[in-house]
Amino acid sequence: MELYPYFRSMADEDLCAIVMCNLKHEIIYMNPSAKAHYVKWGGEALLGKNLLKCHNQTSVRMIEKVVAWFAESGDHNRIYTSYNEKENKDVYMVALRDETGTLIGYYEKHEYRNRETVPFYIGIEEE
Repeated sequence: MELYPYFRSMADEDLCAIVMCNLKHEIIYMNPSAKAHYVKWGGEALLGKNLLKCHNQTSVRMIEKVVAWFAESGDHNRIYTSYNEKENKDVYMVALRDETGTLIGYYEKHEYRNRETVPFYIGIEEE
């Protein structure tokens, strides 16, 4: 069974920004939330651009260190990188690996800490 459409749909529907890069640090995927979140920096136009050019030198060094750490071990797959108090969210870098466990890229994942305010099962009619 081809899993790609399932994973793509899962990422596309995530309300948190997901930015995926290859090992050349090229942005190869942004989910709709990321495109909207980064609109003032170019949004969808960031696809194909080098992520390192979007960061200051301190951040570039940290990104490079994290990718090197990912490459050291197949057990190094997720690292907490920051907390944004204004948006009440955690930010992680996560390794992307192929079926053999070889590092092929990474992604940035935002996770908001805010409790959902929408009522449970909104839009589903009770029978």
